[in-house]
Amino acid sequence: MQKSDKLNFLITGVSSGFGRALSHAALQAGHTVIGTVRNEEARAVFEHLAPGRATAVVLDVTDFPSIDSVIGSATEHLGPVDVLVNNAGYGHEGALEESSLEQMRHQFDVNVFGAVAMIKAVLPAMRTRRRGHVINITSMGGFITMPGIAYYCGSKFALEGISETLAKEVADFGIKVTAVAPGSFRTDWAGRSMVRSPRSLSDYDAVIDPIRAARQAKSGHQLGDPAKAAQVILALAGDVNAPEHLLLGSDAVRLVREKLMKMNQEIDAWEQVSVSTDFP
Repeated sequence: MQKSDKLNFLITGVSSGFGRALSHAALQAGHTVIGTVRNEEARAVFEHLAPGRATAVVLDVTDFPSIDSVIGSATEHLGPVDVLVNNAGYGHEGALEESSLEQMRHQFDVNVFGAVAMIKAVLPAMRTRRRGHVINITSMGGFITMPGIAYYCGSKFALEGISETLAKEVADFGIKVTAVAPGSFRTDWAGRSMVRSPRSLSDYDAVIDPIRAARQAKSGHQLGDPAKAAQVILALAGDVNAPEHLLLGSDAVRLVREKLMKMNQEIDAWEQVSVSTDFP
């Protein structure tokens, strides 16, 4: 793809957060956007942004049996997808012991299985055309962890690994894959989009309560600007030199560097134990 091309974007979750910022930026730049929304009211609002170039489809990314037909119908009328942006997702907060397996399953259904299902819906056409770009919005939580978001971090670690592996599988087909890992941005992630498990075990008060309170207090005051992130993502969309991994935000860069430094130190400290397990 040439950077001067007008591209056909498919962006999940365009009603809020990064999805809204990116879809607006893409439309303002003259691109066409198919956006997934959750209801008819949201569809009308989105399509009003740019009649003829903004098309919304009502789709829950966990409705796996419907994805192929819904996306297939949209692309039949609007043309093949050049850039898929898997943005739909949410955060779950809660100590692991206090959080149900059902909550974990839904977290992975949305953040991982939904993203993979969307990829599988567009990949055949990208492979046939020998062009396309899959952009998965992950998180710095796909590299670093903190107490209280085990399910969320687990889902983002998974999507990072899937993205990196997929990039190797489709490189020879002219398809790019980029995992974009934002730090703390002023979206609704820590606000209305966050699902929180009720507190029930006092043993976790000292570790969970301060983090939960700090996260709620910080919501709406984060360093990251979603509009600036949208311009960065828009600039790399369809770029043959786009990276496999891209951190967004100064906090993401700092915290991931600290994680990698600590990991290197731990590898060095335990190297002799690690290599001792080889056959002679």
